Amino acid sequence: MEQEPRVIFTRDELISQFKSCGVKEGQHLLVHTSLSKLGFVVGGAETLIRALLEIVGPEGTIMMPSQTWKNLDPATGVHWEAPAEWWPVIREHWPAYDKEVTPAIGMGVAAEMLRKWPGAQRSDHPARSVAAVGKYASYLTENHDLSNIFGEGSPLDKLYRLNGSVLLVGVGHDKNTSLHLAETRASFPGKQTVNESSAVMVDGKREWITYPTQAVDDSDFVQLGTAYEEEMKLTVHRIGNAEVRLLEQRPLVDWATAWMERHRA
Repeated sequence: MEQEPRVIFTRDELISQFKSCGVKEGQHLLVHTSLSKLGFVVGGAETLIRALLEIVGPEGTIMMPSQTWKNLDPATGVHWEAPAEWWPVIREHWPAYDKEVTPAIGMGVAAEMLRKWPGAQRSDHPARSVAAVGKYASYLTENHDLSNIFGEGSPLDKLYRLNGSVLLVGVGHDKNTSLHLAETRASFPGKQTVNESSAVMVDGKREWITYPTQAVDDSDFVQLGTAYEEEMKLTVHRIGNAEVRLLEQRPLVDWATAWMERHRA
């Protein structure tokens, strides 16, 4: 299979391309991106973030997942490279979440850069944090409840209240975190609560704590997203070698909630 030729982009070219996809001033965007899928971006993640911030302007906001999911119990499989006999050591010594220091594990270079951007805010959840820059960065990231990761009052729910949008750049609906908000709202037989554990700081001391939260399942997100695109006749754009989807979050979540209630066991 012949490889697609790589494309090179400057900041100005990215700005023009994203505007042609519908990104505009004043938007509040939850961005999921695979930078390498675009092609060669001159300046990498820094250029991508500068381009998006320039488009949305001072009245807009850019948010990205800055999750630290390795700060979960190794029994869940997040430390698949570690044998079971190491698990007690991991539980006892994994560093407590520090939103200023703890890296965004596996979220991509853009998310890792955004969390350190001047003026960036980051939520306090030890495993499922988000980072944001812009007008509503503080609002979106404050009071991220330990157990209520994706539901009412979470960063995803706050974006919904702001009539925000989702920008998928080079990734599919399997990375569309907003669908977890629909999971919290939908009623389906298999819905359940599980216990998760993370290392956190409590009164200046590291503690390994366990907290209840809704179990999440992204196994049908691609199927759901494909059905949504077909029904809504969504335009899938292209920038370089990346498919780009811009979706209004509120209608997506409302539709996905109803879809899950019809299709989930």
